[in-house]
Amino acid sequence: MYVTKVPNRSSPPAVLLRESYRDGGKVKTRTLANLTDWPDAKVEALRQVLKGETAFVCADALQIERSLPHGHVAAVLGMARKLKLDKLLPKSRLGKLALAMIAARVIEPAAKLATARQLSEATAAHSLGAVLELGAVDEDELYAALDLIGEAQQKIEAALARRHLRDGCLVLYDLTSSYLEGQHCELGRFGYSRDGKRDKLQIVFGLLCAADGCPVAVEVFEGNTGDPATLAAQVAKLKERFGLSRVLLVGDRGMITEARIREDLAPTGLDWLTALRAPAIQALAADNGPLQLSLFDERDMAEIASPDYPGERLIVCRNKALATERARKREELLAATEAELAKIEARVQRGALQGADKIGLKAGAVVGKRKMAKHFELAIADASFSFARNEASIQKEAALDGFYVLRTSVPAETLGTAAAVSTYKSLAHVERAFRSLKTADLDVRPVHHRLASRVRAHVFLCMLAYYLVWHMRKALAPLLFEDHDKDSAAAERPSPVASAKVSAAAKAKVASRKTADGHPVHSFRTLLQDLATLTRNTVRLGDAPPAHMLASPTPIQQEVFDKLQVPLTL
Repeated sequence: MYVTKVPNRSSPPAVLLRESYRDGGKVKTRTLANLTDWPDAKVEALRQVLKGETAFVCADALQIERSLPHGHVAAVLGMARKLKLDKLLPKSRLGKLALAMIAARVIEPAAKLATARQLSEATAAHSLGAVLELGAVDEDELYAALDLIGEAQQKIEAALARRHLRDGCLVLYDLTSSYLEGQHCELGRFGYSRDGKRDKLQIVFGLLCAADGCPVAVEVFEGNTGDPATLAAQVAKLKERFGLSRVLLVGDRGMITEARIREDLAPTGLDWLTALRAPAIQALAADNGPLQLSLFDERDMAEIASPDYPGERLIVCRNKALATERARKREELLAATEAELAKIEARVQRGALQGADKIGLKAGAVVGKRKMAKHFELAIADASFSFARNEASIQKEAALDGFYVLRTSVPAETLGTAAAVSTYKSLAHVERAFRSLKTADLDVRPVHHRLASRVRAHVFLCMLAYYLVWHMRKALAPLLFEDHDKDSAAAERPSPVASAKVSAAAKAKVASRKTADGHPVHSFRTLLQDLATLTRNTVRLGDAPPAHMLASPTPIQQEVFDKLQVPLTL
């Protein structure tokens, strides 16, 4: 190819981009483009490039009109497209806005007004709006897109279930709460707050995950809904909406209770795996009971049978490290309670606190604060107060330190003893999901919406964002402060009851703060911040139309895209 000028009689010459080629042994020429309207400097630059010469561009002629953080956008949006999340949304502007909201929740969680400013062309904080060609965005449009996400929830969840769940699979289920701002949310109720915000209304939401922790579905309930009361809805979802006839549902002891097993699970034929509460374990360990504590002097796991649980398997586990920790914590709670009771005793002796009713209120608040009432004996009168530890109660509880008992309907030939313990411990995947949803990763809380539909859509939006985060973390584990070699660590554990071990590779990574390739180790959030330094630049050469250029990625930025297996595009 070459640039040539063709005389044009009395008019200025035509500047053409031409190419020479052979046709049947003859050399011919064809015109590729008319460059007559190009500035002379630009034509000369192109001529030099085509001749292999070094081109020098005047700094005044080349302008960078705008530079936006882009690497994290390309990574998150690329993963969303790789997972075909965009295919689950309508092909419309609202569909693109919905996809943008999901990606923005991962990139930089914010309120709707702030997100609208991040996406709008004039006030963009990153390149997401430009990549999706959104132009100007306002918060009303984002609310409409949020409504769209809520309306599509059942369809999207069904698609995720088809990807990650099969008949006979393992499903994890757990519940958490989140506090609300304001007093007018349709779902807001006062209830047990896992966030410690007892003075705020809250909602409760339950998360269904596949065996590896991949989120599949979420459901929001009123804030005073008890854990067991949410189980029936999940059973119906698995059976009716997802069309699964055989599933092993794993839930904690507060979720899958005796009543739920009898009324919700048994009639549907679903299998389950859960644990017994402390009173039930104490009943098994009573005199002549099936749980003989001496059996665990040399072992940490065994199956027992009890007539109180016909047709079920009971798997008793004892974790010595957990026993030590519980003993330490109980002693600290006892000592702290004694210190506060001693202050009440001193006030009574000084005459500053009188009356059995007033003394009883103060003492009851102290022992109830740390749930130590069963471990203290209180003597209360109008002008006297004394207390002492209930050593019998303490010893009775201490005897079961480190013990927990699993119960399941699955036969041993389908799920062995060790496998059952490992399966129950996989509930930690859901706990990790809650940590990601409720902390700086995704900021599901606080919730500012009032309408029930908007609250449900907001929580579902955050779950879809976690769906992206989960897959990204899995691919990027070698670059993060995460154990990327869990299989080798698991192989070194003597028993599934024992505390999990960290692999040698992960220990080396944490100690050196370097990856195997010598890159700095990141948290997920700081890795996104590093990616953000890879910019998308709008440049203009002279009077030519603007063009877009990417900054060159650093080695670690390129490795991120290699591990995600998504292209680094404009």
